[in-house]
Amino acid sequence: MRLGLVSTAVLATCLATSALSADLPSRQAPPPPIVYAPVFTWAGFYIGLNAGMGWADSGNITVTGPTAGSSGILGGNSGDGAFVGGGQIGYNWQSGAWVYGLETDIQYVGSNGRMSWGQFTWWANNGGGDGGYFGTVRARIGYAFDRTLVYITGGLAYGGLNSNPLTGNTTSNAGWTIGGGVEYAFTNNWTVKLEGLYVDTGEGRQTRVFENPAGGVLPAGIYTATTSGGGGGGIVRVGVNYKF
Repeated sequence: MRLGLVSTAVLATCLATSALSADLPSRQAPPPPIVYAPVFTWAGFYIGLNAGMGWADSGNITVTGPTAGSSGILGGNSGDGAFVGGGQIGYNWQSGAWVYGLETDIQYVGSNGRMSWGQFTWWANNGGGDGGYFGTVRARIGYAFDRTLVYITGGLAYGGLNSNPLTGNTTSNAGWTIGGGVEYAFTNNWTVKLEGLYVDTGEGRQTRVFENPAGGVLPAGIYTATTSGGGGGGIVRVGVNYKF
């Protein structure tokens, strides 16, 4: 009897201790929260800068003067490299690994045209090439390997053309462009790209009439400039974009 009472008391004490322990606050630290790394996406608006080199198709501009038999050649679009630099803005959409976008840019073109006329030969900063600027409005489609995007692009091109090769007056002309590139996102917001384009602003099909005022290198009068060949060229440039 006495042994049974002792056993019953011990069992009751153990049950009470267990119940009391269950009511006490736990001293065990909570599990750490699960942090998910953000998934990178190419989608969104971006803006950036670029710089590179451009090479024009071979061609010449023949200039006919106001007197019978007077003519000259405006060079500079015969393949010489020129600095190209400017800025771009665009927007991308992404569906799986496919990336679609629209981009527009405006570029400054360094010009190194040479004018020759009889015994006169001089360098004209605004002569030859596609004038002082060009721009594009293009669609882009590419395939993303995570942070690396390979794409092709094409669309509208326009450029400032010299209506007067002697003074550098410019008029705009429209054409087309096509190309491709590769872009890499080294952070979630910053990307760098290497891009090549062929741009044809239609200058190779131009005939322009201009008036040279008195006091210039050439006699005053009405001149006609006709482009033979040329009108387009290649561009290789690097750029950096900030993606919002």
